[in-house]
Amino acid sequence: MIRIDAAWLAVEPLDMRAGTDTALARVVKVFGAAHPHHAYVFANKSATRIKVLVYDGFGMWLAARRLNRGRFVWADSVDIPSVGLNADQLGALVTGLPWKTLAHGHAIAVV
Repeated sequence: MIRIDAAWLAVEPLDMRAGTDTALARVVKVFGAAHPHHAYVFANKSATRIKVLVYDGFGMWLAARRLNRGRFVWADSVDIPSVGLNADQLGALVTGLPWKTLAHGHAIAVV
């Protein structure tokens, strides 16, 4: 339904009470701008909830997801403000699966 060409994971937690405007302000702060067909993913401090903000070129979409058990797998590094995700990684992340093991094309690059 919504075309997503690139996805970005924000490392710093977001207050889940934040609405579209607050999430958009965070996107501009962390990523510099909200680009059309890009998804920006945020989690709360405990990584039990996520929000995904997508700009489709006409307006903003904001989706939220909460896990009943467990936590979303999140980025470990606090040295960088964001992490780029491919489509498979984004799909795994929003499902609650370990996305870090999915390389581009599922290729094994390191033994």
